[in-house]
Amino acid sequence: MSIFDDDRPKQPSAHEIGSDLSVLSVDELKNRVALLQGEISRLEQEIAAKTSGRKAAEGLFRF
Repeated sequence: MSIFDDDRPKQPSAHEIGSDLSVLSVDELKNRVALLQGEISRLEQEIAAKTSGRKAAEGLFRF
């Protein structure tokens, strides 16, 4: 560990849309892609859960 490590800009732990990607290494970019793919999956699961709940409610209240 160098004494100059503190001078290096800190990378955010989460991805910010529109952030400067030129300062990231290939490994950091791959980690961000994995992070975003995980978040997309989580969002899709929530959409599916809400869609199925709505369909169940609609079926219950149909005459």
